[in-house]
Amino acid sequence: MKLKRQRRFHAEVATASLNDIMFFLLLFFLIVSTLGVRNVIKLSLPTASASQQVEKQKPITVSITKEKAYFIDSTPVSPPQLEEKLAALIVGQTEPTVVLRADNSITIQDMIDVMSTCARLKIKIVVATKMDQ
Repeated sequence: MKLKRQRRFHAEVATASLNDIMFFLLLFFLIVSTLGVRNVIKLSLPTASASQQVEKQKPITVSITKEKAYFIDSTPVSPPQLEEKLAALIVGQTEPTVVLRADNSITIQDMIDVMSTCARLKIKIVVATKMDQ
């Protein structure tokens, strides 16, 4: 009498290398996420107890660093060219808005100069601050 052995195939999934794959994916996404935040101008903004957010059209950001370097969005601009560059950017906008990001160590006169330039061009201006925590 010949007995036939029954061999059943049991499917297995090798999961030993999944830890390595997950580690490399995590590392990849961490590195890629830090590359997305470039052209950031470091400023120490003044604080405010209340705030209002503006979300109509894409506002133009004017930044003034503590070294009195002027930037429109992330492009450096000299103070005499500021009005000319802003006028070129607001062409075709119904309600142009400028977000003024100024370092808290600059003089008020520097902010007033930018505000008066915006007033001549009939641009709404919003001063960016950081919230009290």
